[in-house]
Amino acid sequence: MVIMGRIAAAHGIRGLVKIQPFTEYLDSLLDYPTWWIGREQGPWREVKVGQCEVHGKTLVAQLPDCADRTAAEKLKGLLIAVPHSSLPEQDEGEYYWSDLIGLAVVNEAGARLGTVTNLLETGANEVLSVQGDSGEILIPFVASAIKQVDLENRTIRVDWSADYLK
Repeated sequence: MVIMGRIAAAHGIRGLVKIQPFTEYLDSLLDYPTWWIGREQGPWREVKVGQCEVHGKTLVAQLPDCADRTAAEKLKGLLIAVPHSSLPEQDEGEYYWSDLIGLAVVNEAGARLGTVTNLLETGANEVLSVQGDSGEILIPFVASAIKQVDLENRTIRVDWSADYLK
């Protein structure tokens, strides 16, 4: 499963939910008529998405068995995922953001800097948000800083000095 977003809140009184997408494009989740919703450690359940549309910087969707605001509020915090097999194949050197979240970040000297917790879109390039012992580190996702992404071993090797952390 690839986590594609999170139910952020109820929207209105008719059971709609507000979705915070974790995708590069705001409307990417609209390509999938079936989602899996649940918590990171489970359980997950498959749902057929009813109405879903872009609403500002979020999505608003109608999910089954969610007839009113009370039912929608109970879904807050649940994650939205799709099977990895349903995603388009990536080209060499391209990655889904969800594949990078949770990877360990190690610099070329072998120092562990932390774990990727999020990616940020800045306009110029994406930025890895890495949570380490020293707090949050922001590392630009550009060739000069990112030396290797190893999905199999769940690590990203970076040209980033530990001195940058202070």
